[in-house]
Amino acid sequence: MGDVFSALSDIFGAEATYASAFQLSVLLAFAACGEWVAERAGTLNISVEAMMLSGAFGAAVGYQMGNLVLMALVTGVAFGVGIALMQAHLSHHLTADQFVVGLALNVFAVGLTSFLDSEFELGRVRASVLEIPVLVDIPLIGPAIFGRPWPAYAVYLLVPLAWWLVFRTRWGLEIRAAGENPQSADVSGVHVNRRRRQAIYVLGASAGFGGAFFVVGQVGQFQPNMIGGRGFIVIAAVLFGGWTLRGAMVGCVIFGMVEALTIATSVKGYRVDPFYLDAAPYVVALVVMSAFARRVREPAALTRPFSRGLR
Repeated sequence: MGDVFSALSDIFGAEATYASAFQLSVLLAFAACGEWVAERAGTLNISVEAMMLSGAFGAAVGYQMGNLVLMALVTGVAFGVGIALMQAHLSHHLTADQFVVGLALNVFAVGLTSFLDSEFELGRVRASVLEIPVLVDIPLIGPAIFGRPWPAYAVYLLVPLAWWLVFRTRWGLEIRAAGENPQSADVSGVHVNRRRRQAIYVLGASAGFGGAFFVVGQVGQFQPNMIGGRGFIVIAAVLFGGWTLRGAMVGCVIFGMVEALTIATSVKGYRVDPFYLDAAPYVVALVVMSAFARRVREPAALTRPFSRGLR
């Protein structure tokens, strides 16, 4: 038992653990902001994974084109929005099943980006570190939170911006109406499916940015299937948060910390079956979804296709 406590003390006492947790939480938070907006509009997007992966690939391509981190981020956002356009058009314009569309886009993104990566030699890219004076000197968490690559700090703007859009604008009111009672919204003059498509575009932009951040702020280069199922963890984080933005961010932090602990356990040299380490974040996601699925109130029209005149 003493060895266990010693190992835990070693892992939790390392600055690298908190740095990794922050990086992974930010990655999830970027995408979760957009998924929260989209789900408040009544859409559940399995294609978050494809948007993040495409954003990651787009960042590598963008940096290759312009040799600028900003160009990489912009291109990553554009690639994420490209997947969102396909998701929105197929599921909310042509009324194809949104789950089937999402799964198909995930497979499409993995296959296409892997093929293109093998055809083109994409170089390394790394954003410079920006340290916040005084705050970076806080023990343990200071360097982890206030000494990160500069794109990470965009999360501090994105989260309040997403909240403001949904709760302080007319567009946000219509988004929430489309997710709660689309028939009443339609009678009031709201173009329900248009608002749902726009919410998916917001998701595409934020998830694409998240994927781009993963490349420029953490890994340093594109790798095939590098998102590794984190898009599904994003969906679990939104459910965990009870479709509140604050709760979704807490979920991202929890999932990010769990993954960081699995990485730290391996890096510190503790012998744990790699299968358990790899599976831990997804097991936690499944447990969370099972525990909270029936305890929180989802938007009333979530996943329900809208056809004008039908009830």
